[in-house]
Amino acid sequence: MPKIFSVGLGIPENIIPQKDAMLFAKKLFSSGFRDIERLLSVFQNAEIESRYFVKNIDWYGEEHSFAEKNSLFIEMAEKLGIAAIENCLHNKGIDYQEIEAIFTICTTGLATPSLEARIMNKLPFRWDVKRIPIWGLGCVGGAAGLSRAFEYCLAFPKAKILLLSIELCSLTFQKNDLTKSNLIGSSLFADGAACTLLVGDEADVQLPTVSSLPSIIGTQSILFKDSLDVMGWDIKNDGLHVIFSKDIPMIVRKWLQPKVQEFLAGYQLKVENIQHLIAHPGGKKVIDAYVQALGLEEELTNDTRFVLKKYGNMSSVTIFYVLKRILEREIQSQEWGLAMALGPGFSSEQLLLRWD
Repeated sequence: MPKIFSVGLGIPENIIPQKDAMLFAKKLFSSGFRDIERLLSVFQNAEIESRYFVKNIDWYGEEHSFAEKNSLFIEMAEKLGIAAIENCLHNKGIDYQEIEAIFTICTTGLATPSLEARIMNKLPFRWDVKRIPIWGLGCVGGAAGLSRAFEYCLAFPKAKILLLSIELCSLTFQKNDLTKSNLIGSSLFADGAACTLLVGDEADVQLPTVSSLPSIIGTQSILFKDSLDVMGWDIKNDGLHVIFSKDIPMIVRKWLQPKVQEFLAGYQLKVENIQHLIAHPGGKKVIDAYVQALGLEEELTNDTRFVLKKYGNMSSVTIFYVLKRILEREIQSQEWGLAMALGPGFSSEQLLLRWD
């Protein structure tokens, strides 16, 4: 089965402590919320210590047009995407010329030509690389991108492909949006990029001899009907306004369990057989809902909680920060992993992994 070979990260320069983000929100939103002190508890309860943004925090308190923010998005997405690709391929024995296809996942900015086309003008890829940009999947995009890349490698077993995920959530921040969704979003979301290298069964690569790599065994995509208002963007003249329902943890608890159990049962497995969880950290309440819904051992969420603590929620990118931590661990052959994420639609994506 197709294997996940490596993950590289692109991390912005500006680290913002959560306490500074809370003080910034208090200053900006005090006049718009009568109960601002109570609402600011979302910053303290998020279990986030720091996040990374493409600009310093004062920049977000200034007026910026949608056009200005999107131009900055293209500039910084290209820079961080290049860094992630270079980190992914560094010392892996695979040249740019060997890459057959690039999947690009993004939901926080607009670019036509798409981001990978711009990056291909800066890095020495072949000019016949297949480009598959995927837009609009939000937080579920990383897991969904892995699924689509897996299917490509099944169709083309000699392929070596890149999955590039770039999200600059901070550039969607609306300083004049006095909604609770915007306030909660400002306590969670962050910027980042990640690149993952996948190889098909027949790809000409030198596999490591001292450790195992995860193979993707199967995937499942689910859409929860009539839930378009749970998560997404409200697109207005001044840009993208976040839609973020307070019901997300409840939906996870009630809806996710039977779907995951059914998925695993198709491979004669149960949740108890999963030794490694690669879950998108949508937020503390979402992680807690995973544990409650699936009956998980708390320690399975340690990597997810660590990434949330140090980086916040980078939308589709975040799951790859979790995946990278797990890839750096010595894992025994034949151990099972479950990757999962939730996103707009309302939707879910699961991948079953086995280390071989």
